[in-house]
Amino acid sequence: MTTLTRAEAVLEAARSAGAFSAVSAEIGGLPGPIWSYARGRLAFDPQSPAVTRETIFDLASLTKVLATTPIAADLVARGMLDLEMPLRDALPEWNSPDREAVTIRDLLEHCSGLPAYREYFKRLRGRSAYVAAIAAEPLEYPPRAKSVYSDLGFIVLGVALERRGGASLDRQFARWRDAARIAQPLDYCPPAEWVARTAMTEHDPWRGRVLQGEVHDENAAALGGVAAHAGLFGTAAAVGEAARWWLHRLRGEDDPGTGITAALARRFVQRSTVPGSSRALGWDTMLPTSSCGSRMSSRAIGHTGFTGTSLWIDPARELYFVLLTNRVHPTRRNEAINEVRRRFHDAAIGELE
Repeated sequence: MTTLTRAEAVLEAARSAGAFSAVSAEIGGLPGPIWSYARGRLAFDPQSPAVTRETIFDLASLTKVLATTPIAADLVARGMLDLEMPLRDALPEWNSPDREAVTIRDLLEHCSGLPAYREYFKRLRGRSAYVAAIAAEPLEYPPRAKSVYSDLGFIVLGVALERRGGASLDRQFARWRDAARIAQPLDYCPPAEWVARTAMTEHDPWRGRVLQGEVHDENAAALGGVAAHAGLFGTAAAVGEAARWWLHRLRGEDDPGTGITAALARRFVQRSTVPGSSRALGWDTMLPTSSCGSRMSSRAIGHTGFTGTSLWIDPARELYFVLLTNRVHPTRRNEAINEVRRRFHDAAIGELE
């Protein structure tokens, strides 16, 4: 394994300063991992178990690119979904005149007109209630006029994918994951045997307890732990396997297991034509001001998660960068991770080159 002294120093300094109690990271390429790092404890309690390569993290919004985006690609490959399909064709509830033109693509590109977030969990439970509420939510801007990152858009996207695919998101994800040959732990609703090795997240006022092995995102919890915007749990090694799957597709290799071709995968990483947007289909793309730092190529794609997670893939270098932390432990008010991500990526690329 490669030694990355400066990248490790960035993470160790951040952990010592209280940016998170747990960190697991991996960098690799097409053949596999070339560097890994696991330090800290599952909680700030000095008696808490130590982090290992087998530690599970709440991946938060990495769910959008690790589960929802592959599910959408899988349905397209199987002829069950058209990216240009009006959302109303999948969700009859989506029927007011101001949103008739909104498509599946618009939801994936975060340009549907929907606001970013609402605290629906305080009064709603289940998919039907969420779809009705979001379908009645006033649009904040005309569709495709700009891009506003929206959990609400992905929530209704997830329900649309379930209806088109004829199965729940967790079942569709398991089908894709197994076909893509991802063997490491990566799933919704962690089984009981995962909980003891899962990094703790926030002391949640809504649920009145410190969360371990249950989804941090409140709206995802109100949806039963399975949603398109959040809910996935996994290890750094599992996220690395998913990243390698994308690297192979972006290198030009079709996947006979899933049926997703290289050409289709490349459609999902093309930057949106929406004015001012850095979004692709599910993915974000490289900007010098983003969490990937300033040294990745213009072809880099990635995403972050609210709990302190991130994944960046640089096809030009044929490298991926996984960084998993529990920065919301014990409170989400800790925002030190934002600069840590940038310093980590810049230091790692500097040493690798």
